[in-house]
Amino acid sequence: MNNGFRPAHNNGPLCCVIGAGPSGLTTIKRLKEGDIAYDCFEASDNIGGNWYYRNPNGMSACYQSLHIDTSKFRMGMQEYPVPDNWPDYPHHSEIFDYLNDYTDHFGLRDTITFNTRVERAHREENGFWSVTTSGGETRRYDVLIVANGHHWDPRWPEPAYPGDFAGEQIHAHSYNTPFDPIDMRDKRVLVVGSGNSAMDIASELSMRFMASTLHISMRRGVWVFPKYINGKPGDKNMLPAWVPRKIQHWLMSRVVKQQIGNPRDYGLPQPTYQPWEAHGTVSGEFLQRAGSGDIKARPGIERVDGHTVHFTDGSSSDFDVIVWCTGYKISFPFFDQPQFTASKDNQPPRLFKRMLIPGVPNLIYMGLAQSLPTLVNFAEQQSRWVVPYLNGDYAPPSEAEMEEMIAADESFYLRDYYPSPRHTIQLHFDHYVGRLDKEIEAGLKRRRNGQPPATLPGDAAQKADAA
Repeated sequence: MNNGFRPAHNNGPLCCVIGAGPSGLTTIKRLKEGDIAYDCFEASDNIGGNWYYRNPNGMSACYQSLHIDTSKFRMGMQEYPVPDNWPDYPHHSEIFDYLNDYTDHFGLRDTITFNTRVERAHREENGFWSVTTSGGETRRYDVLIVANGHHWDPRWPEPAYPGDFAGEQIHAHSYNTPFDPIDMRDKRVLVVGSGNSAMDIASELSMRFMASTLHISMRRGVWVFPKYINGKPGDKNMLPAWVPRKIQHWLMSRVVKQQIGNPRDYGLPQPTYQPWEAHGTVSGEFLQRAGSGDIKARPGIERVDGHTVHFTDGSSSDFDVIVWCTGYKISFPFFDQPQFTASKDNQPPRLFKRMLIPGVPNLIYMGLAQSLPTLVNFAEQQSRWVVPYLNGDYAPPSEAEMEEMIAADESFYLRDYYPSPRHTIQLHFDHYVGRLDKEIEAGLKRRRNGQPPATLPGDAAQKADAA
């Protein structure tokens, strides 16, 4: 195990960072620049997390054909632009190479402990974190920073549908190609779900030389956003955050309906919600394949019986394979204290600025959001708060004020979305960054006016020793 990053002269906190995907990388880059000591533990043999195809740690949800649904114009790191020669929507391999280049450019690789999983993180009565790794070593830290991602723990239907399926079935998380882990050529395939993975996988398998039939089960109709609008990547057409929400919603509805028309014209169920009331589903192929008759839409599942799947409209069909594209659970398997984990309905702890539990000043969650239009560089923005918070330049609001701000933020971010485990951590990237900017400046001002910074366990111990 290496020694992480240790500044030559540092009396600040010692941090443990879990994960070296995009969130972990951008966090440790900022910690290193701020001369804040850290250990970063990565379960795999390389960086990249979800963007490491066939990641040996088993956590990557990449499939071979995956292209990101965020354009290159929105996903690059602020301090490390993406290559000019990238296509508008890069392949996952290009993003993985980019993250590796980022890691080496900022000299982060040697500060990461690879092939080491955090098995247990326990907050002691004195506030310190006791962290045990897969190597059997236990270390003590002032601060724990969680950057383990939230697209790696498959969520299956709960409760399971009545009956037993006699064919083969996998979750989208395990899907690599139409031939791996299941050879789906000439098979009767049912894809379940209506998110981005469902659209991609259904489109790929519906090619006539692949599955013999491809049906997709959707409990509700969805608005499918095109990748291009008027010849430009869709997210380049987004309005700035200062435009009133009602105007944004009106224009979004108008543009989507002009671009794709009525979903029923493609043989799909009509959505019962407006385009802004759900996490966006983006596809450049799905509507074409559905309109061509290669994809047949079915309603929700009622029960299964051998190879037969019965649907809620009373119809049924036989299938050889089911691909469950039913999302992911927010999971922190290393915590043994439930107050730090997510609930069964995918609700994480109440977090100030999506990072901090009021009253627990030395636990920071990074990248815990379903951010539109981009998530890859989301934690990079959050890390601008982390360093002044840890080095004492920023003074946090009181716990009561934090609770008020959490309520206001969650109302602002979530008020438009229909209730669902899919929508517990939604937000708009630009709105979030704007509100975060204001809070960083407010905290710096509070500190300049004499308000104390956060008290971390090491600070308290030093004060006790001095007394």
